[in-house]
Amino acid sequence: MSSSKYGLIAGNGKFPFLVLDAARSQGIEMVVAAIKEETFPEIEQHANTVYWMSLGQLGKLIKTFKSEGVNQAIMAGQVKHKQIFSSIVPDFRMLQLLAGLAIKNTDSLVGAVAKTLEDEGIHLMDSTLFLRPLLPDAGVLTARAPSGEEKRDLDYGYKIARELGELDLGQSVAVSDGACVALEAMEGTDAVMERAASIVNGRSLRVVKLAKPNQDLRFDIPVIGPSTVRLMVRLKVTALAIEAKKTLMIDRQDLIREADAAGIAIIAVE
Repeated sequence: MSSSKYGLIAGNGKFPFLVLDAARSQGIEMVVAAIKEETFPEIEQHANTVYWMSLGQLGKLIKTFKSEGVNQAIMAGQVKHKQIFSSIVPDFRMLQLLAGLAIKNTDSLVGAVAKTLEDEGIHLMDSTLFLRPLLPDAGVLTARAPSGEEKRDLDYGYKIARELGELDLGQSVAVSDGACVALEAMEGTDAVMERAASIVNGRSLRVVKLAKPNQDLRFDIPVIGPSTVRLMVRLKVTALAIEAKKTLMIDRQDLIREADAAGIAIIAVE
C-alpha cells in the first residue's frame, strides 16, 4: 500500500469518517474530495487535505486528484441518486459522461465515473478496503431472534428484495403481515420505512435491506447505524434482515444495545 496515494470521494453520513479513521490507523492519510451537497462539514477535522466541490464537477475531481498524485480512490458515503435530477449544474466532463449513458441508474452512473477515473490513472477501490471488521457474519445479531411471524415476513421480503436488486432499483423492502407494503427506488431505506408506516397505520413492520446481487462494493454498500434503530422504534419496525459480509454496521455496539433495549430483532443473512 505504501506505493499508493489514496483519495476519498466523500458522500454523506459517517461512512467517510470511518474510512478515514481506519486508513489512518494503518498509517495512511487520504486526500478528500468532499461533495458540497452531501458531505458533513466536520470532515475537515478528520482529514489533513480536503477539497470541496459540487457533485457535477467531475473535471475538478480528476484535476484535484491528479495534482495531489492520487492513484487509488475510494467512494464512501451516500450520494442521493435524486441529486442527479436537482439543480446541480454538471461541468463539461460530467456532461460528456451523462450524454453517453442510455440508462441513468445508480450502477451505470457510478460505473461510468469509475471508468473515467480509471482512464485518468485513478483506480477505484472497494469501499470496504479498510473496514472488513465492521461487516457482520451471518446469524442473529441481537439478543432476540425473529419470531415465527417476523421470520415469515423477512423471508418474503428477502425474495422481493432479491428481485428488486436484480432490476438494479433499490435495496430495501418493507413487509407487514405477509403483505409487501413499500419498495425502495431512489429515496433510501429511511424514507421507505416512513412511507410504509404511513400506509399500515400503526401496525408493525419488518424490513429487509440487501445488497444488489452484483453490487459493486467500490461504489456503494448498504449501511445501518443507531439512527436506523431509532427510526425503527418510532415506526414500529420490529425486525430487520441485512446481508452478511455486505452491510456496514456503524457504531455496532451502540446499534445492538439500542435494538436490544427496544426488543428489536436484527439478523444477518447470506
